[in-house]
Order: sequence, then structure tokens, then C-alpha cells
Amino acid sequence: MAHDTRERLLDQAEPLFAERGFYGVSIAAIANELGLTKQALLHHFGSKEKLYGEVLKRISIRFEKMDATPVPSDPADRLTQFLLSLHTQDGINTDATRILMRELLDNKRRADTAGTWYLKPFLEQLITMVQAIPNWQSASDAEALAMVYQLLGSINYFGISQPTLTGIFGEPGYDALEVAYPNQLNRLIRSAIANRP
Repeated sequence: MAHDTRERLLDQAEPLFAERGFYGVSIAAIANELGLTKQALLHHFGSKEKLYGEVLKRISIRFEKMDATPVPSDPADRLTQFLLSLHTQDGINTDATRILMRELLDNKRRADTAGTWYLKPFLEQLITMVQAIPNWQSASDAEALAMVYQLLGSINYFGISQPTLTGIFGEPGYDALEVAYPNQLNRLIRSAIANRP
């Protein structure tokens, strides 16, 4: 029962962190949104930092599990399929995308004191996937991460841009873009794979 309560609280906290960021919401505001007292929320997680860490951990685990589905044996196809499925997953869960973007861009103050980097296994998994590709096998971790990080940027940026792009181009314009984006992303991935530094 306690596990179910924690999961429910994490489900409810994720969109709050996505919308307002770590610094934009207090533990009291989170508790209020969740219909709890501040003390009740702290009982489950101990601090806002720990609650946020648990949200990040769940997102990272979801991303890592995506590679557990049947994958092509060709390493380039495996990376391509994985990144395309990240785009598909992001379309379903824009909160996770927003949190990921915020974590990568907004945590300057927290970076010096972060005890655990929950996204590290996910990024290491991507480095390993890149280095399994024949023409990338001699790439350093930095080169592999730089390549895949650019692709993640495209996926994440597109994943959070729907409201703005719809406002600019209208729903029909955004719908057309949404249809065109996976093909363009596929070309971008294939180009990055082919152009080993």
C-alpha cells in the first residue's frame, strides 16, 4: 500500500516539476497540489530534492527499459530505433521531456551538490550503443556522447514545442510538422551515424 501511495505521489509530482521546474515550486506548493500536508509529503520523501530525485529516477528507468524491447541486431538500426522510440515516447509523455530538458539546462545551482545523477545510466547506455556501431567503435566516450546529445536535443526540443508551434502555424501546420518530423529525425540519425568524426 505504501508503495502504491509513493507511486501515486510521484505520478502527481512529475507534471508539477515539468511545468514549474525544480526551483519554481516549493515543497509546500507540491504538498498543497497533491492534497497533502507538507509533513505528510516529507514523511514519504524526506525533502524536495529526494522527491525530485525519485521523479528523475523513474524517468531514467523508463528510458532504459525502452531498450529491453526486441531490437535489430545491426547496431546502427538499434540506435536509430531507440532514438525514434524516444521521440514516440516523448509525444506520449511531454512531462518527462520537459523534466529532462530542465535537468540538463536548469540545474546549475544543484549541480555542485547533486549526490546522484539519475540520468547517468541512460546517457552511458546511449554511449555504449553508439560505440557498438562499426564506424564508431574507436570513438571516445566524449565523441559518442556529443553525437547522441545533439540528437537528444532535437528530440527533446521538438517534444516540448507543440504549444508554441501550434500557436505560430495553427493546428494543421503543426499536424503536418508532426508527420514530417520522424522522417527528418531518421535522416538526421542516419547522417550522424555515417559521419564519424
